[in-house]
Amino acid sequence: MSNGVRTALLVFVAALLQASVFSSVVIAGGAPDVLLVTLISIALLRGSVPGAAAGFAGGLIVDVATLGTLGVNALLLTVAGYWAGRYGETTGRDRLHAPLLSIVVITLLVGVGAYALYFLLGEDVSARHALVTTLLPGLGLNLIVGGPIYGLCRWVLKPAAPPIRAQEVEVVV
Repeated sequence: MSNGVRTALLVFVAALLQASVFSSVVIAGGAPDVLLVTLISIALLRGSVPGAAAGFAGGLIVDVATLGTLGVNALLLTVAGYWAGRYGETTGRDRLHAPLLSIVVITLLVGVGAYALYFLLGEDVSARHALVTTLLPGLGLNLIVGGPIYGLCRWVLKPAAPPIRAQEVEVVV
């Protein structure tokens, strides 16, 4: 099975679990975002373009499954996947703290971005509820599920082997 199919299956399962199970699991006022953590893991392991594509697909599945405003999650997760992938491509792929740092930063940015988008769309959203009451516990829960999900994604996607280095050839005349 190719890595593209594995990535699609990971995103599909995570989106369905997020829409059906984890959105209703509320602990201390927040809910874990399994799709976002899976997306960050995929983007760190595969790069910005696969991260953005996975974010769009997962966000669209969640938007359709929850009958939410079509495109909001797709937009937010596309940008999140792209930037997590860029971080993985440039500095973070081989660093031990990269998954947790990415989860913290991107969870906060997606929370603020979601609040801003819903505000611009004219929907009633309380800033205190969106940015404090649910975002901070959700961030903690994302960090808790982040390690196991990153490990699962790493195992399923099998990181790409380093490029084969060409050996020097001596030309004898």
